[in-house]
Formats: sequence, C-alpha cells, structure tokens
Amino acid sequence: MTGLQFPLSGSTLVTGPSNVGKTRTTADALDAWLDSEGAAGVVVLDFAPELERDGTILGGRLDRFITVPEAVWIARIDASAPRAETETDDQAVALARKNARRAEQQMDALPENPRAVFVNDATIPFQHDLASVSRLTEYCETADVAVLNAFDSDELGVDNPVSRAERDALGRLRRWADRTVDLS
Repeated sequence: MTGLQFPLSGSTLVTGPSNVGKTRTTADALDAWLDSEGAAGVVVLDFAPELERDGTILGGRLDRFITVPEAVWIARIDASAPRAETETDDQAVALARKNARRAEQQMDALPENPRAVFVNDATIPFQHDLASVSRLTEYCETADVAVLNAFDSDELGVDNPVSRAERDALGRLRRWADRTVDLS
C-alpha cells in the first residue's frame, strides 16, 4: 500500500486551488513509484513557477518534497506565474506564451517509451493557445502510469485570456484522465 488516495496505474489528475497539496501528492506518488518500481523509465516534467505572494509560496517544484534521483529523466522550465506577476491581460498572455515555448522545447526532448510520467503544474504550458494538451496526454498514454497535477480555482481570475485557456486545458485533462483527485 502506498498511502496514496489512488492507484499507481493508468492516469491520475490531482486538482485544487493553491497550497492544498497538489505538488506534495504528486511527489508522494513519484516516491511510491520509485520505491516499488525504481527509476528506470521515469520521466518528470516540472512546469511549476515559484512565486512568493504575501509571505506564501505559490506553486513550487517537486524537489521541495522529494530528491529526484539522477536516473530519472527530468525537465524543468523557468516558469512564470502570468496572472500573479502582471497587471494587464496583454502582459499575462506574453508570459504565458513564454511558458508555452519553454515547455514545448522540453517536450521536444522527451525520451521514448516512458514507464511512468509525473507532471507538476500540467496546465502551465497550456495557458496560451500556442500549445496542444493532446501532445502531453498522448505522451502520457505511452506510460504505465501518469500522475499530473493542475491548478483548479477562480482565485486568480476567470475572465482573462490566461484563465480561459487554462480552464480549457484543465477540462481536456479531466476528460482524458482515468481519475481525478480533487483536493479542494
């Protein structure tokens, strides 16, 4: 038993607002997989921005909760938090576009035939319409297990281009995943 709320098989999407444990849950799943199956064929995509706001860290990388072994293929991007770091929709869209391009470069280098894929802050690359969610989900489908987490809240706004694109991406991930674990 892993102590997780879900099995380490198929695809799992972990959702919720900021600071409810999405990243920790994903790190726990990664840790459980590594303990039982080892690091061979494990891929980690860490798209999370890290931003301090009012003394609280928004977002955060998996390595805050787990030391990822060197044998794991890991891709990190220097992500921005478009809505939290900007004052206008145009500025937010520009940052979202940069995140999408950075993520796309990392996804271009993904190894073939993963056994397990863990994605932290899965909607960051899709806050701009440049990228396609299906590229990520099709890759995850090639693995035995995929655990992704994604922000799901109105706390950063709903009526702006970044939020609309993110909601669309989240909806696509929900329809794709075998199960959703809502931490709201």
